[in-house]
Amino acid sequence: MVNLRTIKSGNKEYYYLEHTLRTGKSFRNKRMYLGNSLPKNIDEIKNKFLYDLFEELYGKQLTSIKEKFTKEFKQYPESYKKKYLESFMIKFTYNTNRIEGSTLTLKETSDLLQEHISPKNKPIKDVKEAEAHKKVFYEMLKHEKKLNLSAVLHWHKELFNEADPEIAGRIRKHPVAIARSKAELPLPAELDTLLYEFFQWYNKYYGKINPVLMAALVHLKFVTIHPFSDGNGRISRLMMNHTLDSQGYPMLNIEYSNRDAYYTALERSQTQQKKYTFVYYLVKRYIKAYKGSR
Repeated sequence: MVNLRTIKSGNKEYYYLEHTLRTGKSFRNKRMYLGNSLPKNIDEIKNKFLYDLFEELYGKQLTSIKEKFTKEFKQYPESYKKKYLESFMIKFTYNTNRIEGSTLTLKETSDLLQEHISPKNKPIKDVKEAEAHKKVFYEMLKHEKKLNLSAVLHWHKELFNEADPEIAGRIRKHPVAIARSKAELPLPAELDTLLYEFFQWYNKYYGKINPVLMAALVHLKFVTIHPFSDGNGRISRLMMNHTLDSQGYPMLNIEYSNRDAYYTALERSQTQQKKYTFVYYLVKRYIKAYKGSR
């Protein structure tokens, strides 16, 4: 977390931004001098300070992951590229829906989405949501423009049009809460403003900060707004992967087996004003997925 420090010298005050970095077992402070008066755009300065720190810590590793992935993917024959994306889609659909309570196993998800074999004795809602997620995943890959509210509403409508048409593509008009979380979510009256501010921020920073950092912040910011009655996690993870894929980075599959750590990092960011807890968690998962190390 970035702290604002005030140092007094005589009758004057001097302002600094400070953040403690951990490298292995050691800690060091990173400090930025602001001047003898507090800048009006302090929030923007804080963001840039954090984004620069992130680039210092992870930029080279993440760029290396992108370059390696791009080089290898270009060499694949088209048939293998198709199989790679299909395999990712199945695992991503299984995990993202399982996190939200789906009862389908990975094998059942694969049989359904590849062979059109419906699982026995499983809720029809889980089946429809898996089929819909496959459709939206491929729509997401084809969406070459930057994200906007219309695209997100369309994806949500496609996800729930059959399973829960009453909420499909609709901004909620009622308060909600996250099970097992202390996070306080925005009231319905706040959503229009928060969504407007979210896309303002998105358009300002897309392409200007590291795409993995951007993807983590997209996920965190959108799921914290929580604009839908259901499906906020699934939509946020789709938006996260669009942010990665549209800028040439490999996508991230957040596995169901890691859900406890995922939820814990998310809750800490939402309840303790430490948004980078979730960002650091997601980046470390990303590096582990593509480099085999934390």
